[in-house]
Amino acid sequence: MPMDDAHYMRIALTEARIARDEDEVPVGAVVVCNDKIIAKTHNQTQRLHDVTAHAEMLAVTAAATWLGGKYLTGCTIYVTVEPCTMCAGALGWAQVGKVVYGTDDPKRGYTRIAPDALHPKTEVVSGVLGDECSALVKEYFKMKRGKK
Repeated sequence: MPMDDAHYMRIALTEARIARDEDEVPVGAVVVCNDKIIAKTHNQTQRLHDVTAHAEMLAVTAAATWLGGKYLTGCTIYVTVEPCTMCAGALGWAQVGKVVYGTDDPKRGYTRIAPDALHPKTEVVSGVLGDECSALVKEYFKMKRGKK
């Protein structure tokens, strides 16, 4: 039985909480193909000392490895925060079939900076569990500012 977008976004939120607990910006991503999770990860830029180690980038790499090919046309990626331009570009090159994200990123989100970065056939759904995704990010940055 196929799951709905909220189900997979909850799993992405679990990944985002892992990132938060590792003192990473709390973003999680899950890739689903034929109702099966083939990749799930979270931001690891601090751990890997790599500015490109965003949840989406790691998820695309893991999914492509699992599939044995670089195109994710039949896949959906669930990500807690709107992808940045770098991640949207990678999702575009991977020809991801569908992108579902929780909360907008008004400062660095692709819809503001590069709205055409995704593949033209990619379906986009925004706002899935948006309040919960937004609250997690806001809590994290409030906590970080409190430590300064």
